[in-house]
Amino acid sequence: GGYVLAGGLAYLVYCLSCWWRDVVVEATFEGRHTRRVQAGIRMGMALFIASEVMFFFAFFWSFFYYSVAPVIWIGGVWPPLGIEAPSPWRIPFLNTLILVFSGISLTWAHYAILARQRLESLNSLLITIAAGILFLGLQLFEYIEAPFTISSSVYGSIFFLTTGFHGFHVLVGLIFIIVCTLRQAAYHFTSNHHVGFEAASWYWHFVDVVWIGLFISIYWWGS
Repeated sequence: GGYVLAGGLAYLVYCLSCWWRDVVVEATFEGRHTRRVQAGIRMGMALFIASEVMFFFAFFWSFFYYSVAPVIWIGGVWPPLGIEAPSPWRIPFLNTLILVFSGISLTWAHYAILARQRLESLNSLLITIAAGILFLGLQLFEYIEAPFTISSSVYGSIFFLTTGFHGFHVLVGLIFIIVCTLRQAAYHFTSNHHVGFEAASWYWHFVDVVWIGLFISIYWWGS
């Protein structure tokens, strides 16, 4: 079963890589991304992010369902009896500052592309990548040091599923930005044609907003 799953994931990654390669070739070398095509790509990305909003909405719904009116089998309190919630003012607050800073640096890169400042855009993209890697490293450290697991009552399940899926989205966004950095270094983007970068930017800002919601609800209010 594990080999079949690994093979399926590898094939999925291969198909996605070939698809995105074709999109880059069509946009950069074949000139097929007219304004109408670009508008369609933007609409598709907006709808994809809307579906992601609903995905995370389900996790927030489950969190508030159990935390606002805790049931008897978890002790009638939130966090449940026996669960020591992580302090919001340590790693979570630091990660919040890091993601907000990364959003600022990515916006800086966008304005640099619009102003045709290639070196400045590359520097700000590298800063964003470093911030994303630091965020994931701190998140992993928090998981290792957490005094509870995913099987520790409903709190552990909601905590690790919500923050874990968010971390996965950060990883995907990070790969997205790394690809954009390589494309910018290869002179793929111009001041009036950089839809790929815009899509990565929208996705990263969405990840930022989700984390702020996580910090306020699960880390701060939920503790």
